[in-house]
Amino acid sequence: MKKSSFITALLVCVAGLLRAQTTVSGSFVHGGITRTYSFYIPAMYNPANPVPLVFNLHGLGTDGAYQAQYRDFRPIADTANFIVVHPDGSTMFGQRFWNYGSVLGSTVDDVGFLEALIDTISADYSINSSRVYCAGMSNGSFMAYYLACQSNRFAAIGTVTGSMSVDMYDECVPQHPVPVLHIHGTSDNTNPYAGTSTMKGIDDTNLFWVDQNNCNPVPAVIPIPDAVTSDNATATRYLYTGGTNGYTVELFKVTGGGHTWPGSPVSGSSGNTCMDFDASKEIWRFFSQYEGTAAVSDYKQVDVAFWPNPAEDAIIIQASNNRPVKEITVRDMRGRLVEKKTGENIQSLDIDHLKAGTYILKISGKGFTVSKKLVITNS
Repeated sequence: MKKSSFITALLVCVAGLLRAQTTVSGSFVHGGITRTYSFYIPAMYNPANPVPLVFNLHGLGTDGAYQAQYRDFRPIADTANFIVVHPDGSTMFGQRFWNYGSVLGSTVDDVGFLEALIDTISADYSINSSRVYCAGMSNGSFMAYYLACQSNRFAAIGTVTGSMSVDMYDECVPQHPVPVLHIHGTSDNTNPYAGTSTMKGIDDTNLFWVDQNNCNPVPAVIPIPDAVTSDNATATRYLYTGGTNGYTVELFKVTGGGHTWPGSPVSGSSGNTCMDFDASKEIWRFFSQYEGTAAVSDYKQVDVAFWPNPAEDAIIIQASNNRPVKEITVRDMRGRLVEKKTGENIQSLDIDHLKAGTYILKISGKGFTVSKKLVITNS
């Protein structure tokens, strides 16, 4: 081969490899904080064809780069053709974390940040908005559940080694059914399978989503073959079917498994890593079944009225078809939460302590969420 031909062939090969490993990094200010992220674009991406978007959320004290390295979806993205995004949590006491509510009193709006990140990526890349998913590890798993409770932008979630906090469990009012896959080890000493005083046990969390998706509460029980006996862990898959729009809930119970991501051992990790299945592959298999959870017709036919608007001291709230209102939040125009009320059937909200201005009022009940603009004229 001539030298020039060899160089040309080499350059083509290198260009192909670079194209197959395209990672874009960026940042923007949200809620007064500079937020950072990166995302991976597979080689087969074509702007003419909208692709799914998979969020992969890191655990406490790590970051998006660590999550990408050790809980990796990128090889799957290369063959299944989706973009995978690795956001970075904000910092508290020098450690990155996700704020699923008000962790240690935090007011960081991570729901708003992650929703804004969908919009940021969608502005430059062709994203199928009905196929946006979220996976998470540990603290990122808690955040994925919080997104399922608070956002209507995610078609399904996949969680590993985390759960729902007790407060989240008690206050969660999903806007629509959300398919959920959960993976958890029975020997997880960080987030114990049985739960703690502040974290719901995995069986309770799992059954919460079985109920939310209207699934059959009796699962199919499927043992995972113990292909790697040296890992000191075995797994059983519990499949709950028959949910709204054919949605399912899945639980992988890893007997003997630690605070680890199955199929991806990490040196120095806490406990046994089950090698009998690959968590990343199972999560994508689960995600790939679902599209457009917000399209459930029964969950769109709810209107909410409130009056007066503009208001001074209080407002009255009423949902159509006598649906009970279970949560109301008020955010200022920068997205900061300034008021929250929960209950079994909320009919009014006092606002006399809020400053005059324009706010976003979010009113939620089982199966619906409506956002409206509220003007307060006196405080």
